[in-house]
Amino acid sequence: MHPLVAVRPLYDPELGAALSVAVRHGESALIRRETLAEVREAVALTLPDDDALRRGGAIEIEERVVTGPEGAPEVALLICRPGALVRPAPAIYFIHGGGMVLAGNRMGIELMLDWAVEFGTAVISVEYRVAPEHPDPAPIEDCYAGLVWTSEHACELGLDPLRLVLAGSSAGGGLAAGVSFLARDNAGPPLLGQLLMCPMLDDRNLTPSSTMLDGEGTWDRTSNDTSWEGLLGDRRGGPDVSIYAAPSRATDLSGLPPTFIDVGTVEIFRDEDVDFARAIWLAGGSAELHVWPGGFHGFEEFAPQATLSQACITARAAWLRRLLAP
Repeated sequence: MHPLVAVRPLYDPELGAALSVAVRHGESALIRRETLAEVREAVALTLPDDDALRRGGAIEIEERVVTGPEGAPEVALLICRPGALVRPAPAIYFIHGGGMVLAGNRMGIELMLDWAVEFGTAVISVEYRVAPEHPDPAPIEDCYAGLVWTSEHACELGLDPLRLVLAGSSAGGGLAAGVSFLARDNAGPPLLGQLLMCPMLDDRNLTPSSTMLDGEGTWDRTSNDTSWEGLLGDRRGGPDVSIYAAPSRATDLSGLPPTFIDVGTVEIFRDEDVDFARAIWLAGGSAELHVWPGGFHGFEEFAPQATLSQACITARAAWLRRLLAP
């Protein structure tokens, strides 16, 4: 039994209306082990094709298969660059969401491409193996291997190896935080910053917010249980889970790059994300935290024109603009 119980806050009125529409149209399907194959098929149909990525010729796309982790398969990278890229350019190394059980390096890339055009950055999106077929440490190892390859081949790609920014949403945000720890602990590629959007950080589900949604929203406690159990199996919640798989397990958060974290008040990850930002501050690090009142998981994607969504998107861009300023 969880020691604390949370009452669910109210949804923002605009967002609540958008969520109701999404639920009616089956667009907010929650993750269950028995329906995982069905959800995967549905998500695959929503991924943008090459023409959508190119944005009328504004973006050049390239797909590379690069060296993977030792003893593991190669890793696929989707490389997107504005046609007028000034080289050497900064790059966003993007890790997609999907609870670590949904694949697709085109998932959630639209916002990254907006920034590529606005800020003149390249976007490198990594395809990683997903659970339960490929449990921990496969996903984090793939993500880190792709980052190392990107850093080592930065000149070839027209990138500045000292201006690499990690970005990830949901499970991708958790993986990005894990990659940041790996880079720190292994004297890996230097990182200019990390942008963690509603990151999935803690396998233990002991916070009040981790239990407040059951059968509603876009990500509930059963979705969370299903994903973490797929990734960690019997180790989930026990003492043998690494900080790279579940970054909330870390006790030393020193040496991390400047960090942006945001999360809604009506989502599972709220408390663990707030705690993670606080831990960075206690270690003397730099973290900008936004907690969006009435926001549910991924609200800015479901209702991008809503007032709160626009504020969220603007705050992320403002942080990135400051980070990339000469």
